[in-house]
Amino acid sequence: MKVSTRARSTIWILWAFTTPLLIWLTYQNTKPDILSYGMDIIGFVILTSIVSFLPIIIKDTPIFLYEGISLAVFLSFGLFAEIFVAQIALTIVLISVRVGWRDNHRIPLNSLIFLFTSIISAIVFYLLGGTHDEKDLAALTFLIPLISYEIIKFFSNQSLIHIAHRILYKKKDHFITKDLLRQALISMLQFPVGVVLYILYVDMGPIATLYIGIPLATFSIIFKHYHASQKVNYYLQKASEIGHQLAGRLNVDEVLDLIIEKLSTVLPVDYAYILDVVEEKDELQLIKYMERGKAQAINIGPLKRNEGIGGTVWQTEKAVLFNKRSEWQDITQGYLPTSVESVICVPIVRNKQVIGVVALASNKRRAYEKYQLMIVDLLVSYLAVAVENAKHYEETKNKSERCPLTELYNYRYFEGVLEKEFSKLTNPDNSQTLSLILLDIDHFKAVNDTYGHQSGNEILCELSNRLVSTIDNRGTVARYGGEEFVILLPNTNKEDSYDIAENVRKMIANNPFTLYNDLDKYRKQILVPITASIGVATAPEDADDPLALVRHADRAMYTGAKQAGRNKVAQYVS
Repeated sequence: MKVSTRARSTIWILWAFTTPLLIWLTYQNTKPDILSYGMDIIGFVILTSIVSFLPIIIKDTPIFLYEGISLAVFLSFGLFAEIFVAQIALTIVLISVRVGWRDNHRIPLNSLIFLFTSIISAIVFYLLGGTHDEKDLAALTFLIPLISYEIIKFFSNQSLIHIAHRILYKKKDHFITKDLLRQALISMLQFPVGVVLYILYVDMGPIATLYIGIPLATFSIIFKHYHASQKVNYYLQKASEIGHQLAGRLNVDEVLDLIIEKLSTVLPVDYAYILDVVEEKDELQLIKYMERGKAQAINIGPLKRNEGIGGTVWQTEKAVLFNKRSEWQDITQGYLPTSVESVICVPIVRNKQVIGVVALASNKRRAYEKYQLMIVDLLVSYLAVAVENAKHYEETKNKSERCPLTELYNYRYFEGVLEKEFSKLTNPDNSQTLSLILLDIDHFKAVNDTYGHQSGNEILCELSNRLVSTIDNRGTVARYGGEEFVILLPNTNKEDSYDIAENVRKMIANNPFTLYNDLDKYRKQILVPITASIGVATAPEDADDPLALVRHADRAMYTGAKQAGRNKVAQYVS
């Protein structure tokens, strides 16, 4: 989430003026005896540093087990020492999570939140009669301020964070969320740790930090690794679910859109690219480009081997992970916007050959972990299989629906379209019409006998191209069989369909077909004039069912065009 430059500057200025003043006021009002307990405080600082260096990141929020130590420091040495230790803990956490330059406002912002939280909770503690006398620990009059201190510290911290999110990030989240409940549970677990650490320190001195510190640090390490394993399991489960969804897609575009959509939901992805290897040109071509979940126009040129990040991954056949811009800016070829920091790029491999590349980019530094690279690699292997299956399906479907010679739709497919379009006419609220044009090439047998069947096939192919170009997106063109073609025109009335048929007739008759005489040994190029007889019928005026529409157009073609001298257009007359 972006924060304006003005807002970042304001936070830094506020921190620079407020923090020194509040710390100085705290020192003047509490008069801490720092020198007497200097080495003891250092022991607590070391313990705080260890647990702070092992934060667990949940939804961009670092969680670290320092609150128990902070409570013990407050009870042992007072507010000033607690502020000092808390600020050190915060500094170490921010170093650990590697806050980048664009997020540098988080340093003074969190410092102010920690500072105000410490002061507010301490004021409540003192107002309720709390003291730093260890003799009062078992008394009810001490427990009430102590528990109140911990509750106020938790809620003031969460409230300040909530306010900051609303002001800086314009978030409209509710205050009570699952994250709040999780933080509350962690605070409850740390409270007794802090009390026990304080009691042991009172009885044993600085050595108490070892007795509590070793198990606390060990628990932090175990908890961090456990959380990491949970995240890996989560991503593996998601990868499995996405793999099943990919397998269910039978269209290549749908497969590519789905993989980008799903990757964008499980990973922080601002930009996503899918590039395809074009073997004939030996280059990578961009076929999908998404920016923040929305498809973008492709106006970026191809990549050669070793060009850019994609070309490098293609050449090496190895996935790469970059955590910041300085790691990849010398090899990019202009694909990535200047705001990008983190990049994952993975080859799509099928049958031990790279067939494409997937690249994901984020504007955030260190947005991706190594295990996430492994998950993307796994998903891309699913993608390779899904794309190949979709291509095979599309090829098989295409063969079953199209004429192998002309590449027009065959009549089997056309019947399905006809049934679908005709069913729309049965809706009483629908006033549309449906016209059908059937044409037959005149004297086509003579063409085959004179010039050869191969030449006849050339005429059929050229006529198919002309029909598709003439009809364009106004309807569906199919090969009816032999030298007959059919054109279905949805929402076209009788007069308009006749005009279209007449234009088709003129297009055929007035433009001779170029072919090579297959029966001539020199296969000379010649121009052959061709004509066609055409019949037109329109539903619901001329037919009550799909077969009747075809039958009546066929009747119009033979009785009104063929028998009337050919090279004519005839409409069905009941």
